[in-house]
Amino acid sequence: MELLNNLLLGFQTALTGQNLLYAFGGAVLGTLIGVLPGLGPVATIAMLLPSIYSLDATPALIMLAGIYYGAQYGGSTTAILINVPGESSSVVTAIDGYQMARQGRAGAALAAAGLGSFFAGCVGTVVIAAFAPPLTELAFKFGSAEYFSLMVLGLVGAVVLASGSLIKAIAMIVLGLLLGQINTDVISGTPRFSFDIPELTDGINFVVIAMGIFGFGEIIANLGQPAEHREVFTKDVKGLWPTKEDFHEAWPSVVRGTALGSVLGVLPGGGALLASFAAYTLEKKVVRNPRHPFGKGAIQGVAGPESANNAGAQTSFIPMLTLGIPPNAVMALMVGAMTIKGIQPGPQVMTSNPELFWGLIASMWIGNLMLVVLNLPLIGIWIKLLSVPYRFLFPAIVVFCCIGTYTLNNNSFDVYVTAAFAVVGYLFYKLSCEPAPLLLGFILGPMMEEHLRRALLLSRGDWSTFVNRPLSAGLLAAAALMVVVVLLPAIRSKREEAFQED
Repeated sequence: MELLNNLLLGFQTALTGQNLLYAFGGAVLGTLIGVLPGLGPVATIAMLLPSIYSLDATPALIMLAGIYYGAQYGGSTTAILINVPGESSSVVTAIDGYQMARQGRAGAALAAAGLGSFFAGCVGTVVIAAFAPPLTELAFKFGSAEYFSLMVLGLVGAVVLASGSLIKAIAMIVLGLLLGQINTDVISGTPRFSFDIPELTDGINFVVIAMGIFGFGEIIANLGQPAEHREVFTKDVKGLWPTKEDFHEAWPSVVRGTALGSVLGVLPGGGALLASFAAYTLEKKVVRNPRHPFGKGAIQGVAGPESANNAGAQTSFIPMLTLGIPPNAVMALMVGAMTIKGIQPGPQVMTSNPELFWGLIASMWIGNLMLVVLNLPLIGIWIKLLSVPYRFLFPAIVVFCCIGTYTLNNNSFDVYVTAAFAVVGYLFYKLSCEPAPLLLGFILGPMMEEHLRRALLLSRGDWSTFVNRPLSAGLLAAAALMVVVVLLPAIRSKREEAFQED
């Protein structure tokens, strides 16, 4: 009964004219920055922080939250249409979503992503309202050893996720881990592997690698084809909506992705990103004999990860709202916004500012409804974009991506690095190497190292801490079991058969 009263208070707060306006503004802006490669929610919210001084706390946080979950919607659009993930959590969506676009099923892919995101966003909001305290308790059980073991499990899962050769998948993860080491040492503060290039002391930006390998690499590969074989999607677009078969195949994936994302989103360190990779791995294990193979346009490979990253984006608010602990960069900015408005983030927000706490939660449901109403009619417009002849489309994508890359740090160095990774992406294409595991290795590498070193510092160099702690030992055992299963001859031959090239 108390929950219903709290939600009623939340909706009374969220449905005021001012708060509705800011929720709508945040959702629209979030969608736009998700669609624009390179300009993510972190940069946008950071730029908007000075503007919230003149606003009340509730509309300010409602707007910033709308930007965050709106970007999760928008990021899937470019991932599906032009194989350029607008957001890091949309990397997995590009694997099957882009293949669906190539088969003339871009409308079905975008609709599956939009509807899956809406369902997951609504469930994520209910989870925040109902399960914030127990889920926070679960997150408390994770120390550095557990986070390291969880990330090891994630990387082993990425080997299963990758199509094609196991050796190539492992090599891509190792390459990603090595690229992630180009930064400043987390403990000593010494730049490493930067070759005295000042721009590399903060590491290579994720967007630079994703854009170079996925976007530019694909463009170079297309330009290497004869004109008649280049990608022209709209010759055979079969409809803007998923068919009955698509709905039948997608809904179980949406439910599974939502459940997984709701749990993983609570964990610090990119829960939405981990959730999308984990959901894709889960779909490949659970779905038997899909109509379209994974990696070749399976709608489950779009619906599952998109639902997971949106549910993860919603539940990542739990540690921030209940403990004042930001699980990712966006939530850190949200904590900054609360501090600017004189609110101390933590458990007392629920009791001292109930209108803010429950109003923010109710606004997420309203914002998700706004996003689905906004995005579904836009599907036709996005499809029209693909009717532009390729000779005009590819220079436009290149210019767009270069502008996005330049605005990351207002530095042309990022553009040159993107060009270098474009060549690398083309080589991967020629060698049939799947780049998604490289990106996961690159993102998780620095976090893994930080948690590994912190766990060893806390245990005074005792490596047995990873197996003495039950939760950590269980995660490592699951990773080891996954390796053994994948290496079994029967499983291996089935896997190779499933990933055979057309």
